[in-house]
Amino acid sequence: MNTSVIISYDGSFDGFLCVVFASFEQHLQISAIHPEIELQQDFFSAPLLILTEEAKANRVKTGLTKCMSATSRRKLYWAFLSELPGIELTLLQYVQMAFKESKFRGTDFGDSVILRVTQVAKMVSREKHRMEAFIRFKLTKDDIYFAGIEPDFNVLPLISKHFETRYADQKWIIYDYKRKFGLYYDLENVVQIHLEFSEDIKDHAHNPKFYDTSELEFQKLWQHYFSSTNIKSRKNLKLHLQHVPKRYWKYLTEKSSLLN
Repeated sequence: MNTSVIISYDGSFDGFLCVVFASFEQHLQISAIHPEIELQQDFFSAPLLILTEEAKANRVKTGLTKCMSATSRRKLYWAFLSELPGIELTLLQYVQMAFKESKFRGTDFGDSVILRVTQVAKMVSREKHRMEAFIRFKLTKDDIYFAGIEPDFNVLPLISKHFETRYADQKWIIYDYKRKFGLYYDLENVVQIHLEFSEDIKDHAHNPKFYDTSELEFQKLWQHYFSSTNIKSRKNLKLHLQHVPKRYWKYLTEKSSLLN
């Protein structure tokens, strides 16, 4: 009888696919999957580190393309980006189900695994669309438009195309403070970057040391316009919060003054 093992991996999607590969190749009974930085040592189970190998990850991708619909593959990836505790084990079960079928569509919502993956993917999708709607850029002294974010889920890989298309004529950076990486668009390509920020960088949203003077003036004008056109008698805070939850206000120029 196979002994169940706890798996550790590098936290990347390719790394997770290598875990999938190892589970089939080595016939592993896996009880938990954790990124290395989050691994909790278990007294009864020694963690098994699965290294990321591009060739193995690509073999799994090829296999998934053959047995999974495009919608199911998207759910798999988007749910993975949720980073929710235990999601990797659920996704492994999801993949195992797919490989047992000739064309897995993942529409049997009576199955708890399929339902969970679908629900989590929908949560990530909602966060993606909100980031696309609420992100506001600020012009820096280096003539680069900058936006700092802290989304609940790792949606940066999902919003890249939207901003590359919408802001194709300007250089920009979207940086995820929480996950310590960002995207930089140089008018031709989008590349992943890592920057070193001081701990209080998020408190410098209106600091002339970082941002262009015209940008700061624009922010003031926009805040004044938003305030002057707001009709207090028609204010419906409950409805407003349904469409623009308060945790997103920090991204909006017109709302930032309300948080001070």
